Amino acid sequence: MTHFEKEEHKPSEHEHKVHEHHKPHGNHKPEHHHKKEEKSCSSKNLNNFQKFLAAAVIIQIVLLLFIIVKLPGGDLAVNQAGDNAPTQVAPREPAAPTVISAAEMEALIDDDAVEGDADAPVTIIEWSDYECPFCTRFYTDTLQQIRTEYIETGKVKLIYRDFPLSFHPNAQKAAEAAECAGEQGKYYEMHDELFEKGVSGGVASFKQYATTIGLNTAEFNTCLDSGEMASEVRKDFSDGQKAGITGTPGFLVNGKLISGALPFAAFQQAIEAELN
Repeated sequence: MTHFEKEEHKPSEHEHKVHEHHKPHGNHKPEHHHKKEEKSCSSKNLNNFQKFLAAAVIIQIVLLLFIIVKLPGGDLAVNQAGDNAPTQVAPREPAAPTVISAAEMEALIDDDAVEGDADAPVTIIEWSDYECPFCTRFYTDTLQQIRTEYIETGKVKLIYRDFPLSFHPNAQKAAEAAECAGEQGKYYEMHDELFEKGVSGGVASFKQYATTIGLNTAEFNTCLDSGEMASEVRKDFSDGQKAGITGTPGFLVNGKLISGALPFAAFQQAIEAELN
């Protein structure tokens, strides 16, 4: 799921503009993922000189985009094709290797909640955004099978880390809500509520979810309202960027990077390769 901004030329009165859609940046509801725009200039009813002008403008745009994408440390990220692409943000640091060491993996686990057997041979670290529609897709379509086939059988442990994207207004507080629930030992109970019921209601909804899963609501509300877990969420985000995560959902499977809400078969292949 990749997002980028680009400059557009103003069309002449004879040009026909076709709006492109940017694919959702991944956790996001179709609003979070923007579909790629596709612009095309029609030559219908244009005279030769107008055709020349249209072609010149297109060439200038292509050259401009090529220069921008090639700039080191640029602020742009380029959309990836496919409905399963992660919701992306511009990387702020050089991209990390696609495979990281066991020691680096251990460091990335931090003090985050673990789902599954702590001694499971395969570790999946997921960086995700509770407001990202592709993250919800992964939760609904893929995670449940991973839980049944691998987590519940002691072969895989899952560590969820926060990667709230700035254009999702409720993502940051949703991440804090899960962290606050984790302070009472119910991180994944809140994690599931947030994905199953959504985050559109904001803080008021999160407080209701706390009641539903049986938290001490006074403690939870104080934690959430005070922003006590905001720094923990920021650290998750920073660690994700260092690990090469540029969008949501993003994963490390025993140190190997997987991007996007891929189907169960893709994760099954990666897990089995680690088990064999």
